[in-house]
Amino acid sequence: MRAILQTQPGGAETLYVGDAPVPVPAAGQLLVHVRAAGVNRADIVQREGRYPPPPGASPLLGLEVAGNVAAIGPGVADFRVGDPVLGLVAGGGYAEYVLLDQGCAVRKPDSLTYEQAASLPEAWMTAWLNLVDIADVQAGETVLIHAGASGVGAAAIQLARLRGAQVVATAGSADKVAFCRQLGATLAVDYKQEDFAAQVSAMGGADVVLDCVGGAYLEKNIQCLKADGRLVVIGLMGGVSGKLDLGRLLVKRLRVQGSTLRPQPYAIKARLTGAIRETVLPAIAAGAVQLTLDKVFDWADVAAAHRYMEASANLGKVVLRR
Repeated sequence: MRAILQTQPGGAETLYVGDAPVPVPAAGQLLVHVRAAGVNRADIVQREGRYPPPPGASPLLGLEVAGNVAAIGPGVADFRVGDPVLGLVAGGGYAEYVLLDQGCAVRKPDSLTYEQAASLPEAWMTAWLNLVDIADVQAGETVLIHAGASGVGAAAIQLARLRGAQVVATAGSADKVAFCRQLGATLAVDYKQEDFAAQVSAMGGADVVLDCVGGAYLEKNIQCLKADGRLVVIGLMGGVSGKLDLGRLLVKRLRVQGSTLRPQPYAIKARLTGAIRETVLPAIAAGAVQLTLDKVFDWADVAAAHRYMEASANLGKVVLRR
């Protein structure tokens, strides 16, 4: 099969189209003929050699796909060959064929294109894991979401609004600020022009902060949080270390937690897949949630897709089309 390979860990120029063996579905797995694959920051970090796949996962890039079932392994009962599906994979999405566990597969609605479908699993499952399962966002709370115009940020803004929360988002340009407001953010702050911590504190603080920046924002995130607030760190784009005021942590009874989706056990990923099936897709169908597919690249232009994301040019998701 054709797949996106690498000459060596490094920049986008190391990616090329080559040949790889077709994977064989084991018990409970689908072999999916990939029609589209989402592009994520995790792919870039893996490409650079700083985010190795978990044991047993495909070494190829790609964590979310949409396509058609090409074959099924023993014990698969809910899907048949030819079914259109979308889902989260442990790796290997940048290829002609990929293995998808049946518990992480969702039948693709006819109303969605393959490209739209491939834009959903990683962003929405990440948002759900962190805002619902970990932070337990409640109606009436205030949630601060950094990088609100990213794929995960766009999903998180909308999910928090679905939960009845008020959202503050940060973004790095006027068009991204406007995009966050369009998605439902009550306040969107251009962090290059304004102090987001001062703005959030002026409105009474945040109950939850969802942060993909890491060290560079740690001190300000703690400043933003109300008593019993929760900080969930899901990325380290701003470094691995920062200043933590333990006094504020104690007095305000704060909780700080790190979180990643990829190494989660199968049972958790299957439950998050259920949230896509039972909540997210119906919300899209009802018009309560917007699709945020920004740009589609031909999969042979994968290097351009990576550079586009590295430049933070995207408003929402970037997808490869096969």
